[in-house]
Amino acid sequence: MTTHHAISYIELAVSDLAATKTFYADAFGWSFNDYGPEYAGIRAADGEGEVGGLNATATPSAGGPLVLLFSDDLDATLVAVEAAGGQITNGPYDYPGGRRFHFTDPSGNELGVFAT
Repeated sequence: MTTHHAISYIELAVSDLAATKTFYADAFGWSFNDYGPEYAGIRAADGEGEVGGLNATATPSAGGPLVLLFSDDLDATLVAVEAAGGQITNGPYDYPGGRRFHFTDPSGNELGVFAT
């Protein structure tokens, strides 16, 4: 189901589709629908549909939108991101309402993770 004005799909430009898929699978347990050698859809957590995609035909940009992921255990997520090969770029740090950190994936995309 889609909701008016809600984020429906996030697409990340990637320089290495296989390495980026492995990173997100290892760090967050994501799974993918493969659409050939240059694109993979990110499956929704409930297994119904997709929430985004990895596009190897686009150029990664650190200046793109900042996607934030929620975590029930920020410290464990940070360890998983590092173990999967992500680079922590900021934090973790406190902010009003919680804590968060930023990281880059193997293609250079910057994302954030927060906990309340």
